[in-house]
Amino acid sequence: MVITIELSKRQEHILQIVKDNGPITGEQIADQLNLTRATLRPDLAILTMAGYLDARPRVGYFYTGKSGTQLLTENLQKIYVKEYQSIPVVINENVSVYDAICTMFLEDVGTLFVVDQSTQLVGVLSRKDLLRASIGKQDLTSIPVHIIMTRMPNVTMCERDDLLIDVAKKLIEKQIDALPVVKKTDKGFEVIGRITKTNITRAFVALGEE
Repeated sequence: MVITIELSKRQEHILQIVKDNGPITGEQIADQLNLTRATLRPDLAILTMAGYLDARPRVGYFYTGKSGTQLLTENLQKIYVKEYQSIPVVINENVSVYDAICTMFLEDVGTLFVVDQSTQLVGVLSRKDLLRASIGKQDLTSIPVHIIMTRMPNVTMCERDDLLIDVAKKLIEKQIDALPVVKKTDKGFEVIGRITKTNITRAFVALGEE
């Protein structure tokens, strides 16, 4: 589905005027519409911030030639992980599978990040991992999560300054629900956040509404 930016009739009229006459000043646009410059100011600001128009001092407004889809693509390239990351749910590698299941339900998350005694990332636990361990007659209270988790270096990670669109591609490629947001330390990687499919959906919805 392609999300397009909806413009008002007046904004579409302004775009057409600039296409036909640009570069053109705000005063000249206002004269053609029989409106005041102050009345047009919000529309010109929206069209400029959205990327349809560009403005240069002492020159005026001109049309950028970009479609709504092109502008959406450009905006996607400006959204970073740090803007939408949420708080991670972290457990120690020696916690039992039973306690991990309880934590997952209590925190209402689909992925747990596993750390060692120095709080460095050592693995990831998904719903599938815990479900797989639950099948059978094993005593879940006696099995530590490090036995069943996905271990480093096979954990897919991201950093807070990564582009959200790149993280979305990783989630699709690896067919996983969440990534830990990490910060590199002398001992390894510290978990400072998480990015889930929900975070990414929230970002895309916000972008569409804008």
